[in-house]
Amino acid sequence: MTTTHRPWPGLFISFEGIDGSGKSTQARGLCDSLRAKGLDPVLTREPGGSPGAEEIRALVLQGDPDRWSAETELLLFTAARRDHLERVILPALEAGRIVICDRFADSTRMYQGRGGLRAKVDALHRLMIGVEPDLTLLVDMPAEAGLSRAKARATAEERFEDFGLSLQQQMRDGFLALAHEDPERFRVIDGNRDIDAVAADIRAVIAPHLPKAPA
Repeated sequence: MTTTHRPWPGLFISFEGIDGSGKSTQARGLCDSLRAKGLDPVLTREPGGSPGAEEIRALVLQGDPDRWSAETELLLFTAARRDHLERVILPALEAGRIVICDRFADSTRMYQGRGGLRAKVDALHRLMIGVEPDLTLLVDMPAEAGLSRAKARATAEERFEDFGLSLQQQMRDGFLALAHEDPERFRVIDGNRDIDAVAADIRAVIAPHLPKAPA
C-alpha cells in the first residue's frame, strides 16, 4: 500500500474491523462528538455512500453467500467505491471537511482479496481509486464475539456473516496484518470493551489530527 499525495485540505478517517466489532457505532459517535465541537464532518459508509453505490450495496450484501464469484464481487465493490469517491468523499475533502467513512479499501483488501486475489485488489485500487485515508481506526474484537453481535442484528445484510466463524477469524487476522504493514496510517483500538471506553480512546487518537474549531 502506498500513500498517495493528498492535495485536499480536509481529513479522511476510515473505520475498519470485522462484522460486529462496533465500528459503525463508533463512527457515528465520533461524528456526533465532532459536531459538538463545532466542526462539520461527513459521515458515510461503504459499500454505499452515494446513490449509485447504495444500489450496488444491495447486490453485494444480500442474498446467497455464493451469489458472486470473487472476481465479480471485486469489480462491484470497486465500481461502488469509485462513484462514492467522485460524488461524496473528494468534494468534501476538497471543501476542507472531515470525512468519516465506515469501511474503505482495506475491507476490500480483506474480504474480496481472500483466496489469492489481494494483488488484483491492490492493482485495481491503484488504477481506479488511488487514495488512502489519512487515518484508519481498526476496531479489533475476537472473531466469536463479533460474529455473535453481527448475527444478533438480524438484518437482511448478512451475506458475509453467513460464511461463518472461519471467515471472521481470517478477516480479523488479516486486518491486524494490514495494521502491521502500515503503522503510520493505522491505529488499533480494543473494541471488546464498554462503548464509552472505546469512544474515549478514539477521541484521544484523532485529537492531534483535528483542525481547530471555528471561533
